[in-house]
Amino acid sequence: MRRGMSWFNVTSVSFGLAFLYLPMLVLVIYSFNASQLVTVWAGFSTKWYGSLFHNAKFLDAALMSLKVALVSAMLATALGTMTAFVLVRAGRFPGRTVFAMLVFAPLVMPEVIIGLSTLLLFIAVGLDRGMWTIILAQSTVQISFVTVIVAARLASHDRSMDEAAQDLGCTQFTAFWLVTLPLIGPAVVSGWFLAFSLSLDNLVVASFTSGPESTTLPVRLFSMVRTGVSPEINALSTIVIGIVATGVIAAALVERRARRKTTD
Repeated sequence: MRRGMSWFNVTSVSFGLAFLYLPMLVLVIYSFNASQLVTVWAGFSTKWYGSLFHNAKFLDAALMSLKVALVSAMLATALGTMTAFVLVRAGRFPGRTVFAMLVFAPLVMPEVIIGLSTLLLFIAVGLDRGMWTIILAQSTVQISFVTVIVAARLASHDRSMDEAAQDLGCTQFTAFWLVTLPLIGPAVVSGWFLAFSLSLDNLVVASFTSGPESTTLPVRLFSMVRTGVSPEINALSTIVIGIVATGVIAAALVERRARRKTTD
């Protein structure tokens, strides 16, 4: 018997999607507004996208955000994968529950607390704020998300394949590198995409840890919005939405492909 979605489910999904994405849709539409007034529609135009690519402040901030996102995602993916391996494969060890709580705490910790605490740490150790302080601070948040994704994949992975590799002469590290890592690779890639997207979108932590020469795009946008919204901001926000959406879709496709391989 074929069962479709009921009207209640369709209505609930429609309202939910509208609540989430209607504001973004309005922003995207007004990014093609020919008028300088963002609330007055004066016809379709792409001139603000052209103007955006001649704005040196925007371009510098965008380049800084990309650098931070790439490096912090790499760092968070490496540390998150190792953390997930310990949580799943190390079995029961003293302090495991406390260790897991500390790893996952940033998922529910307010970002303003993380930003303020890392700022105080950098001041205490005498580390000047710049690109690397943003990378270190954002990585502390991203590690938790990567750990959740990779740990879920590791938990469903058959350990007998690793044990067989070690019986054939591989060390534990070699077995992980040659057997385990390729099998959990899609989850690792998904974690990287998610960390990259989170970094591009991060404002609070970057506000605390950025220096005068290391302003990221969200920080630049927020400082400009306080004095008024310009059409260039709408165009730039639309580009960011497109990049983040592409990353999320790519991560979902990679994870779906991996799930199909596992099922087959």
